[in-house]
Amino acid sequence: MATVQDLKRRIRSVTNTRKITKAMELVASARLRRAEARIEALRPYADRMLELMGITTRAAGSVRLPLLERRETVRRVAILPVTADRGLAGAFNAQVLRRAFVLERELRNDGVEVSWLASGRRGRSSLTFRGYELVQSWQGFSERPEYADAQMIARRAAELYANEEVDKVIVIYNRFQSALVQQVTVQELLPIPEKLVQGGDDDAEQAALRGDFIYEPEPEQILERLLPVYVETELYRALLESAASEQGARMTAMRNASSNAGELIGSLTLAMNRARQAEITQEILEVVAGADALTA
Repeated sequence: MATVQDLKRRIRSVTNTRKITKAMELVASARLRRAEARIEALRPYADRMLELMGITTRAAGSVRLPLLERRETVRRVAILPVTADRGLAGAFNAQVLRRAFVLERELRNDGVEVSWLASGRRGRSSLTFRGYELVQSWQGFSERPEYADAQMIARRAAELYANEEVDKVIVIYNRFQSALVQQVTVQELLPIPEKLVQGGDDDAEQAALRGDFIYEPEPEQILERLLPVYVETELYRALLESAASEQGARMTAMRNASSNAGELIGSLTLAMNRARQAEITQEILEVVAGADALTA
């Protein structure tokens, strides 16, 4: 049975741990608010980018650009899981990697060769630990990604696709919904989905509002410049969504850890009081027994 001193040491240890988890929860909460603001600021730009691509594609007509070409037979696929550089975020990293491994098994069962890219130290370490060979990995920006970070990844992915080293690039990340909910999202990054560049059927009112444009330079040249920017923007959106999801998951995990620490402190305090009471009772019994021995 643990002594009173042992229980006191455990209570001090758990109390110090709870201070750390509470501090981490507060830090994650502040970072989450900033990450949400960055996502909200990006969404209008991303939506406008898609609209501009649709208009330009319709004006360009039939074009042949490397990032738009869809291979008839998909033999090689690159998977890019977006994870964090740090842990202590619940199932944030594990659920992305679990979905990536499920997708890999499905592709291999169909006879497709899988290559790996990795964003985040946790994803890189998990893949190398399992013996996978990485084409390239990036780390050091998971909590606060910049547009330049998305550009690095997008250029490498576009290079692999344009050189026909892979026939498809798929990114897997946590889409932020709330601090409690992060949805694992599987997105086909390359080739660029046809529905995004073809656009839907516009009614007469929308066509009238759009009007006629004079393009300078030609629509094909504009589209050639827009496509890489679209890939960069989509990757930047994924990095921002992942960053917000990471802070939300960490905030929730630290809140649960603080709650569990409080419950543990309560149970240890109760055990300590019982142990102290048992020691006092034992001392009283020893005094009474000694007194009886002296009077006998």
